Amino acid sequence: MGRERWPEAERFEEYLGLLSEAIGHADRREPLRAYLTGLLLAGERKSIEPMAARVDPRHVSIRHQSMHHFVANAPWDESAVIAVAREYALSQLERHGPVAAWIVDDSGFPKKGNHSVGVGRQYCGSLGKQDNCQVAVTLSLVNPTMSVPCAYRLYLPEAWAKDRARRRGAGVPEQIDFQTKPELALAQVDQLLADGLPRAPLVGDAGYGSATEFRDGISARGLPYTMGIMRDTTVWPQGQGPLPPPRHRGGRGQPAKRLRRDPDHQPVSVRALARGLDQTSWQVVRWREGTKGAMQSRFAVMSVRPAHRDHLRVTPREAELLLIEWPLGESEPTRYWLSTLPHGTDIKELVGLAKIRWRIERDYQELKDEIGLDHYEGRGWRGFHHHGALCIAAYAFLAAERARLSPPAPLAFLRTAALPKGFRPRGAARAS
Repeated sequence: MGRERWPEAERFEEYLGLLSEAIGHADRREPLRAYLTGLLLAGERKSIEPMAARVDPRHVSIRHQSMHHFVANAPWDESAVIAVAREYALSQLERHGPVAAWIVDDSGFPKKGNHSVGVGRQYCGSLGKQDNCQVAVTLSLVNPTMSVPCAYRLYLPEAWAKDRARRRGAGVPEQIDFQTKPELALAQVDQLLADGLPRAPLVGDAGYGSATEFRDGISARGLPYTMGIMRDTTVWPQGQGPLPPPRHRGGRGQPAKRLRRDPDHQPVSVRALARGLDQTSWQVVRWREGTKGAMQSRFAVMSVRPAHRDHLRVTPREAELLLIEWPLGESEPTRYWLSTLPHGTDIKELVGLAKIRWRIERDYQELKDEIGLDHYEGRGWRGFHHHGALCIAAYAFLAAERARLSPPAPLAFLRTAALPKGFRPRGAARAS
């Protein structure tokens, strides 16, 4: 890396200093610098050996060993690194407006074999289907200008959590037990609340919103939400609800306390409710300008009361907003959300919040395509999380630079060294 007086270079040095304090041990600063530089430099592959060749082409083997030890074995705390990166980028995000939402999501990494930590046949969002992959649960803070990844944790399938031999082989810590994705996400929310981050509505897709316990947990923590739900989710239309407990007629026994239903008094699915709306209930809403023009669709919003297992409760659930999308030309509605935003919230605001997930979808696509989030070839728990934290740290610096004055080449001070003649990295598909 050159010694020109680039302002960006000076900020990068300051940023390295902050990250070094979080990592500890002065001897880790140089592999930290090498790893972040390798992630930020152009290159098709961001596994360790190709990065070592780009960063230090004269000493590829030594640099490779140093970087590998740093990411796979050194006992530093990845959450501390993400916290530094988060605060660094958040300072620039808030220059462009307050945090608009917390977004919970997960990101899949296709993998072959069965030895890489947490790998298994499960839904992989990047492939859009069930396949062999790893999945990380993530939490980001966003506004319409930019977003900041704030939490990153591998989902460990139950089969892995119970397999002692595979756990030992991958270095899974003893205290890690099986948790569902919504449980992992709720723990991430708790950590961000404990850290005092700016509160905002929580947004998630139906993988999280369909878990009633997760939505209840978010409400219990004082955060409003707008979360996707499945079309078979049942609700009570406005003005309706479960029946009260049967009247106690005296005699022995305690009065019944639970709410009830009967064959003639049942909740309805949101799909059935949506299909029964008349044309006046729908309006076209535009939520942003995309690369191909205005992003818009047809929506309806109404007040409903979620019905999940309320026949086991003693009080009805609170009324919420149901947002429905039914694009023109489609045979039926395509998406549904429940929201605890105040009744009377403008539909444009509600749609904008429901659709803001596009920001992190773009983030994680760039984290994979440009930064190399899914290029890690190791198999262990520590390496997986260290690599993820360093990718987030690299991305946070890049996002903060973009959010300043948008210079034409925000990372021009980083220059790729010429690779050794005939250099070929070892197989990128070794890990499984």
